[in-house]
Amino acid sequence: MLKSMTGFGKSVIEAPHLTVTAEIKTLNSKFTDIYCRIPKSLSFREIEIRNLLTQNLERGKIELNLSTNYTNVASSGTSINRPLVEAYMKDLQDTGSGYGVDDTTELFKIALSLPNAYNTETVSEEQAEEEWKIILSAVNQAISECTKFRLREGAIVTGKFIEYIDKIGELLKEVEEQDKLRIPAVRERLRRSVTDLLEADDFDKNRFEQELIYYIEKYDISEEKVRLGTHLVYFKEVLKEGNGKKLNFLCQEIGREINTIGSKANDVVIQRMVINMKDELEKIKEQTSNVL
Repeated sequence: MLKSMTGFGKSVIEAPHLTVTAEIKTLNSKFTDIYCRIPKSLSFREIEIRNLLTQNLERGKIELNLSTNYTNVASSGTSINRPLVEAYMKDLQDTGSGYGVDDTTELFKIALSLPNAYNTETVSEEQAEEEWKIILSAVNQAISECTKFRLREGAIVTGKFIEYIDKIGELLKEVEEQDKLRIPAVRERLRRSVTDLLEADDFDKNRFEQELIYYIEKYDISEEKVRLGTHLVYFKEVLKEGNGKKLNFLCQEIGREINTIGSKANDVVIQRMVINMKDELEKIKEQTSNVL
């Protein structure tokens, strides 16, 4: 099934001592571009998290926001270094008074951001592993929600693709009908050209054969019509596979056949149909850049 590269997923897991919130947002991109906003305490896990996102979300611009909130201070392994923070506050207030700065709240935020403002206590390996399982579960749930979102978006896009492809197919049938009316005119044009060539004083048999082949190839669009019809059928088959890159390649092939029909037909009515075909194809191209 086709997946969109646009997606969103959120998960919140509440454990007895820990609440984990994971949000994942994805957008279209030719490559895998991952941005992780995670707590500093999980920095050593970032590569593992990135691999998890890559394996499950495949491609696109992926943004992860992960936050942890400890409901039990003792279990967080972190506490405020009060004496040092108080010293920071006194120094900041003394310095700020000389510049007319007396916003205590703002100064307190600055004090908390300064080095060693927190005491980091060592938690047991068992506790750390338990917390990681909770965090990992939240990330996996967010990935699952994001995937469901992508599938819903993909189903909508699939419906649009079928609509556009069917429209091109209808126009191709109109081209085939118009081609039946065009052939007599082409035949008469070719007859006059051949007659003029045969009546010429400097008639050359080799040149005659070359000219005949040239005109037949120039005006015949039978192969292009067949190939275009085949591409349209195959496009729907690839839709079921959910392969966005293959769809993009097929768009190029479809466009090539449409352009050739337009240039070889040399017919005003068919030219208008070709323009409408190109319009439908452009709609497809706009969407293929946003599917996996």
